[in-house]
Amino acid sequence: MNYFMGIDVSTTGSKALLIDLSGNVIGVQSFPHNLSNPKPLWSEQDPLEWWDATIKSIQSVLKSTGIKPESITAIGLTGQMHGLVLLDEMGNVLRPAILWNDQRTQAQCDEIHARFGKERFIQITGNVSLTGFTASKILWVAENEPDVYAKVKHILLPKDYIRFRLTCEFGMDKADGSGTVLFDLQKRTWSEEILSTLEIPRDWMPQTYEGPEFTGVVSKTASMTTGLAINTPVAAGGGDQAAQAVGVGAVSPGIIGLTVGTSGVIFAATPSALIEPEGRLHAFCHAVPGMWHFMGVMLSAAGSLQWYRDTLAKDLSFDELLEEAKQVSAGSEGLQFLPYLSGERTPHPDPLARGAFIGLTLRHQRGHMTRSVLEGVSFGLKDSFILIQNAGLEKIDQIRASGGGTKNALWRQILASTLNSELVTVNTTEGAAFGAALLAGVGAGAWKDVITACNQTIKITGHTSPDPMQVEVYQKSYEIYKALYPVLKDSFEKMNLQFGY
Repeated sequence: MNYFMGIDVSTTGSKALLIDLSGNVIGVQSFPHNLSNPKPLWSEQDPLEWWDATIKSIQSVLKSTGIKPESITAIGLTGQMHGLVLLDEMGNVLRPAILWNDQRTQAQCDEIHARFGKERFIQITGNVSLTGFTASKILWVAENEPDVYAKVKHILLPKDYIRFRLTCEFGMDKADGSGTVLFDLQKRTWSEEILSTLEIPRDWMPQTYEGPEFTGVVSKTASMTTGLAINTPVAAGGGDQAAQAVGVGAVSPGIIGLTVGTSGVIFAATPSALIEPEGRLHAFCHAVPGMWHFMGVMLSAAGSLQWYRDTLAKDLSFDELLEEAKQVSAGSEGLQFLPYLSGERTPHPDPLARGAFIGLTLRHQRGHMTRSVLEGVSFGLKDSFILIQNAGLEKIDQIRASGGGTKNALWRQILASTLNSELVTVNTTEGAAFGAALLAGVGAGAWKDVITACNQTIKITGHTSPDPMQVEVYQKSYEIYKALYPVLKDSFEKMNLQFGY
């Protein structure tokens, strides 16, 4: 038998997954990461913890499945996007990685736009410079930690640090590379103009590859550490959202990926480098060779429900909470929830945006509040959905839903009615890790291309259609939701000035 491994270095943990040629998941194991918030708006992790958790995950999945390492034909990598990993000449980590949800770099984002002109920057990269992206993090280190910056010789993203530890090679896939906003989106490679203008040496940046391309092989040292067979090929893979899209089959125009995890994502494959003129959508390369994608991201999706439950109803299970919400009618009797608990990206690139319950009355009970959280997150995802339609992808054939939030029937129904489109679920539940394994299989020749791999391994398992009565209610509620952020924006800024968030 031939098997393919996907390794996912997420924010919460490292996962190792094994699939066979039919796409059956043979085994999966994961180990957690610690998250550090040393100052308000900061979010960091130690890359050495990623490697330690990866080692344990690989060893554990090999042990639990009994699969011989020599039977693993190839390995694909995926992981959290945008995080800045700085290495010295010897490959030593210079400081904790600054993560995708870190919000400290607004001044550097403003500086990037000032140097290029915002419109010019969007035309090159397909994006505005946001605090979550990698470019502004590099400038922050240069300005605030010059002693660290002076030692930098290599810049990597989280999964690519694992690649380095596995293969001793510096490499990066084009999907994740474009997420640094140091890429020329159209050319699918580093932008010499951007690197030069930002004074980032070109030789710090690794070679980039298409998702299924091999970037190296497991080294002797990594083989001894992990239990993997020496010389096992390692594919480029993709950033977690591109690999997630492969894992659910969102690999051709018209099939939209919807992920409700800690963050929320609307993902739409495009056949060319389309750009939303104001940069309100992310426009990146896809892990599928020769494809690109639009992506709208909200920072607190299922994370909003997690916060709500942990803060206000810690003694209840999620099932108990959602059962209460099920008894409340659509619209939560006028109660609205803004899900900006970590700031926001799409459509409001605002690190100072804050969450809020608006419209509370004596009639509202816990079930109303719970349902309003589900509805507010759904409205936030609709913001991205509408932007994608208006940016040129009016034909939407299917929405493929994944992530922990979509496991619940009530939330799926709210999403289908809010978006006024059918949602389908698929047989693959391991998302990004599964997609990374498929990319490795394509690189090894198990499938002729990514679309074929998806068609042969991914099957639809369920359908959720819009409820016409809910659609009408949510259209009206959404109009109210859209008007709230502009009204509250100045208040959010004043809160930041007063309390220094």
